[in-house]
Amino acid sequence: MLPLSHPTPRFWSISVKTQRYSYGAVVAAVAVGLLAPGLANWLLGPALLVGMVLLGVAHGACDQYVVPATHPTLAEDKLRYWARFLVGYLGLAAAVGVLWWWQPAMAVTFFFVLTVWHWGSADAPAQARHRAQWLAHSLLRGSLIFAVPLWHQPFETQATVNGLLELAGAAPVRAAAIAQAAAIIGPAVLVGHLVLWLSYVWESQSSLALTDALEVALLTLLLVVLPPVLSGGMYFVFWHSLQHVLRMNQLMDHRLATRRPGLVAELKFFLRRSAPLLLISIAGLAVVFGLAWTRAASGSVLVSLALLAASVVTLPHALLVTLGMDAPRWRRAESGGS
Repeated sequence: MLPLSHPTPRFWSISVKTQRYSYGAVVAAVAVGLLAPGLANWLLGPALLVGMVLLGVAHGACDQYVVPATHPTLAEDKLRYWARFLVGYLGLAAAVGVLWWWQPAMAVTFFFVLTVWHWGSADAPAQARHRAQWLAHSLLRGSLIFAVPLWHQPFETQATVNGLLELAGAAPVRAAAIAQAAAIIGPAVLVGHLVLWLSYVWESQSSLALTDALEVALLTLLLVVLPPVLSGGMYFVFWHSLQHVLRMNQLMDHRLATRRPGLVAELKFFLRRSAPLLLISIAGLAVVFGLAWTRAASGSVLVSLALLAASVVTLPHALLVTLGMDAPRWRRAESGGS
């Protein structure tokens, strides 16, 4: 295990400067979708594929550093720590795999619900003064990524969900169920955001309310302009994964927060540390997708395979992020920001 520069307990939050990398990527994707909608897949596809490997797959390849950085005493015995880490991580992944085999419909539902939480909580601000605000932001942001496609592009969203269900051997979801979900989740997300922003203003955090409102508007525009698979992929790679990489860099070496290297230097720093598990993950995915390709699998099947593969490791990854990296945030919010 590479040596870590253990930081003092803090929030490992991303500065406005680094967040702008994601803003820029989303604005560029929206511009492509507006100016050349017919070419969006061709223009954004290559960047998304490269980003999926170097950010999407890679962003979980440093999970083994979370515990040593956040709870150093638990990793003093490196051999024992690695044994516990591998058993726990692979055990949770195997449990999800069993769920896919035993109850595929339940596995799909669990994956989407867990993704809502994981994506939303990763975006939750460290400045939230109360746990209710932190929880509300987490649930609302994650739900937003699903609510907009459900409302604006229900047929495309239904096709994506059914592709995953079909791959797992479960019954497809009907259009009426998609419409019902949109009718419930959409208004709840809208009203919830309004209440959350009012609570920020009430706490004299108008700038936080404005920042969140602008992010919601930007992400909504992305999800409206591009097809669900493309917009979801852009968010996952260039927003969620990129910001996680930048947070992990600060966690692995707190001196990065003061040096403020450029994006290329940040990516090099992360990729050097993620390389071992990243290469193993790429090799495994290559085998899976290679087998699918030899069977003349369609593009929709490949997307479903990618989602299924991601779902297996989402549970252990999300637990490490929530209980390790995000713990200072929700613990501070629990104490009222004191």
